[in-house]
Amino acid sequence: MMEMAPILVTLKLASITTGILLLLGTPLAWWLSQTKNKFKTTLESVVALPLVLPPTVLGFYLLMALSPNGFVGSMWAYVSDSPLSFSFTGLVIGSVIYSMPFVVQPLQASFEMVGKPIQQAAYSLGANRFDTFKNVVLPLSMRGFLVAITLGFAHTVGEFGVVLMIGGNIPEVTQVLSIVIYDHVEVLEYQQAHAYSAGLLAFSFIVLFITYSLNKKLMVRL
Repeated sequence: MMEMAPILVTLKLASITTGILLLLGTPLAWWLSQTKNKFKTTLESVVALPLVLPPTVLGFYLLMALSPNGFVGSMWAYVSDSPLSFSFTGLVIGSVIYSMPFVVQPLQASFEMVGKPIQQAAYSLGANRFDTFKNVVLPLSMRGFLVAITLGFAHTVGEFGVVLMIGGNIPEVTQVLSIVIYDHVEVLEYQQAHAYSAGLLAFSFIVLFITYSLNKKLMVRL
């Protein structure tokens, strides 16, 4: 029998992480798409690190930073009188960092495709930078946002290494679906593991199917 707690924790984590990534990633992606700053390549490399860095390596350093003796964790403990590691809040921080490139890169590519000439045309008609971004860039970048939301959410749902390192396996707090599947496989409970795995497989297919369908509709409109 499937337990609902890991499913709810996973959906909660993915939803909060995706929302934060959109808030942080949109201005970052816009800046990267527009700037010629000499540090652009360095920042792009930092954002893309989770794509090539083993999750256990990233999880280890995040655990060190978020632990009560770490730089971030010690300040958090001083302010809130609670640990940041092995908590849901710590899990969100790790997920945001780990899924960052899956949101920033599609948005950056989408913003770059809009192009400077279109923006210059809006400026020549009297629009300021904010109006141009809101009324011109954003509507033309909807496909990029759709991809970013899908990848950010789906990638967070499928996390394992980083989640296990910084969140542990605390039921109803940090225990997500990927860890539950691993737990069942470890004790040879394949039927339970199959139930959760099949559910994730179906969920992933449905999300991708809806995304591709909406993407085609947006492409027709544009």
